[in-house]
Amino acid sequence: MADEDLLIRSAADSAEAGPQARSLPANVEAEAAFLGAVLIDNRVIEDLPVTLRPEHFFASIHQRIFDRILTLLDRSATASPVTLKPYFDGDDELKELGGSTYLAKLTADGQGLLAARDLAQQIYDLALLRELVTVGRTLVEGALDTSEEVEPMRQIEQAEGALYKVAEGASSGNEAKDFKGAAMTAIKMVEAAMNSGGGLSGKTSGLEVIDQKTSGLHDSDLIILAGRPGMGKTSLATNIAFNCAEEHLNWQRDGGEFNYGAPVAFFSLEMSADQLATRILAEQAEISSESLRSGKMSRDDFQQLAMASQRLAELPLFIDDTPALTIAGLRARARRLKRRHGIGLIVVDYLQLLQGSGRANDNRVNEISEISRGLKTLAKELELPVIALSQLSRAVEQREDKRPMLSDLRESGSIEQDADMVWFIYRGDYYHEAIRPDPPSANSSEADAEKYRAWEDRYLELKNKATLIIAKQRHGSTGNVPLHFQSEITKFTSPNMKDYSDWGMGD
Repeated sequence: MADEDLLIRSAADSAEAGPQARSLPANVEAEAAFLGAVLIDNRVIEDLPVTLRPEHFFASIHQRIFDRILTLLDRSATASPVTLKPYFDGDDELKELGGSTYLAKLTADGQGLLAARDLAQQIYDLALLRELVTVGRTLVEGALDTSEEVEPMRQIEQAEGALYKVAEGASSGNEAKDFKGAAMTAIKMVEAAMNSGGGLSGKTSGLEVIDQKTSGLHDSDLIILAGRPGMGKTSLATNIAFNCAEEHLNWQRDGGEFNYGAPVAFFSLEMSADQLATRILAEQAEISSESLRSGKMSRDDFQQLAMASQRLAELPLFIDDTPALTIAGLRARARRLKRRHGIGLIVVDYLQLLQGSGRANDNRVNEISEISRGLKTLAKELELPVIALSQLSRAVEQREDKRPMLSDLRESGSIEQDADMVWFIYRGDYYHEAIRPDPPSANSSEADAEKYRAWEDRYLELKNKATLIIAKQRHGSTGNVPLHFQSEITKFTSPNMKDYSDWGMGD
């Protein structure tokens, strides 16, 4: 029997694939030729169009040979039939192929050296096709399974998730990462922080004071941005989304070693896409949203608006305003955006408007728990930060001290548990406005006039000042971050002043 037939039979037996295994997309001759090329010249592996892993090979013996080659090269040792021989002396499958003679046969003609890159690409492509066969078979078997209640939408979402992994070149199983790979990723983060000059190792928020406190928005992190209505949650989220997308656009135009921005997906469950676009235009043109909606603006204002619109035309910011979105639906749409546009940041406005799978609808706390876990899973799966806005309970309004606390997160303690960071936005002028006394009149007493003056003096101290309270940070310290808020154009910026000792934290 030819070596190729033996290899196919061996692969079928090891995969327990049955009689269909022979029809799976594979080319064991290409695998053998590629391995021969690598064993002749180890440098071949340094210049490949794809990253090959052992599981990309169809024949199990080829998987083990390639795995051992990678191990030897990692140790800066030479991989050759001679150096491989001791590791395969007791290998039963290799004995069927002629033992160590098979290793020598791989390098016999050396023709693989002439097309090593093409062979690697074909091995990779055929591995992806086999993954597609697996996804298709699983989908068909699930649809035909009548032993349990069929949930078509859930099966479609699972299939889309599996297809996303195939599109990303991921294997069907979640492989454990060795420490070397994890350490190299950590070193790159440190290098990025050093290069930024400001300790920025993640994606930028565009607000220096936040980046200094958090070192940026990090991949796989779930960030909860919470606050009572009127505090400016959506404004801060749109500011961060714009800043991150603009940083990416500038990096594309100007180049540079490190990219601190990314294309952004904004899931707006409360506002429509055009309302959100109007808000962003107002922020960047520095014209109030009210003036934009009413059309009451000067010619100069309109010219500013036109220039801002041109500047934003190429912005990699994608808005999805689908109402009543489920967490599973959001994850499917996010995967699609990642695949098509390479998004690197997701914003969800807001968490409580998402719906669960439907199984926990009788218990809102369980449903919110499912949603927060789903968002954290999404952040890890797509390897990007997710910012989810959240409402706070009314308990804040009933306290004399209106500053939010972790216990104020609405409807579920699992939000705090799943989050890597929890931010609260707080504006003292908002609450101070609520206790405004009547302005003094001709008949007012001096005491009433003094009361109003004291209120006004305090209001002027608090006006345009906001505080981002970082109540939880898994990888850093907590504390308060001062922000400047221009309420007319709903824009947050880093403040200029250096003394933050009384930055809007009083009532």
